[in-house]
Formats: sequence, structure tokens, C-alpha cells
Amino acid sequence: MAQALRPNTAGGLFATDGKPHPRQDALLAVTLVLGITSFVTAMFHHLHLLSSWTGLIGLLTGAYGQWISETTRERFGLILGLGAAGIGFFLGMAHGGLFGGVID
Repeated sequence: MAQALRPNTAGGLFATDGKPHPRQDALLAVTLVLGITSFVTAMFHHLHLLSSWTGLIGLLTGAYGQWISETTRERFGLILGLGAAGIGFFLGMAHGGLFGGVID
């Protein structure tokens, strides 16, 4: 019953380990921004270049971020960014792709 007397310093689901992770946090922010950009621009056919390229880069940064992530908070945000980047990438590819209309 000793654990009942200790305060919960871990916090909740998104608790960090109390150490700074600047590289992981930067990759998380970049992945989220690229994923949201890719997802939103994928809704417009004429923005397929932007959505496909931001989606592809978002998928790559998110994959690397998952590889080096250390906390649940980082992984949760990366999964959201990866999902948005993946949807945006595939819709951008369906609307014209990475080079659609540029190279004919």
C-alpha cells in the first residue's frame, strides 16, 4: 500500500518523463503543421502539388519522429500528424500527383 501514499508525479496519459526533448518536439510540430496543411489543401483539386509534397514530407518527418520518440505525448501527436499527412498525400496523388501538370 506504499504506492497509495506517493503522489502521482507522472500526470496523465500525456505525461512526459520530465526531461527536455527538443528534437522530438520539433519533429512533432513540423509533422503536425505539414499534416494539417496537406489535409486541408487536399480538399482542392488545383492544390495537388502542395498537398502531395507536404504530405510526403510530413510522412517522412513523422516516421523519423516515431523512431526517436520517447514519450506517449510525442507519439500521440505524431500519429495525428501522420494520419493527416497520409490522407493529404494520397488525395494529392489522386488529384494529380507530385509532378502532375508540371512535367508533360
